[in-house]
Amino acid sequence: MEKSGATTKKIRSLKDALNRCQELGMRLSRQRRFILELLWSQQEHLSAKEIYDRLNQQGKYIGHTSVYQNLEALSNQGIIECVERHEGRLYGNFCEDHSHVNVLDTNQIVDIQVELPSELIKTIEEKTGVKVDHYRIDFYGYKTEPSEVIT
Repeated sequence: MEKSGATTKKIRSLKDALNRCQELGMRLSRQRRFILELLWSQQEHLSAKEIYDRLNQQGKYIGHTSVYQNLEALSNQGIIECVERHEGRLYGNFCEDHSHVNVLDTNQIVDIQVELPSELIKTIEEKTGVKVDHYRIDFYGYKTEPSEVIT
């Protein structure tokens, strides 16, 4: 999840993301702020085109190239999340360590907190000889119809 070691504070909010940019010496341009604000307000994974479209709909005009360049810079520094999909990349914020539910029929990615039992983590560590620091699980499935509520 985070590219740097355990000494780096996790990014849990928009403020943390902006602070991390400053710590890394990244310029906090108007465009970069708009992108970060959008990703933290939307709470979903978006393509570069969706980010471009939503910002322009909000009257925050940014060129296509600027959107792509900023997304690459922010994801390369571990400030935002980039999820590779066969139809392209999706970008989202880092709030906590989380897993993904990939909804195949709607192309959505839903963030979910999954905590594995400590016994399973211990078994994985024993079998691999690796101390697990954090993990992400990817689930794949199709949207189910909500079950009828019987009253």
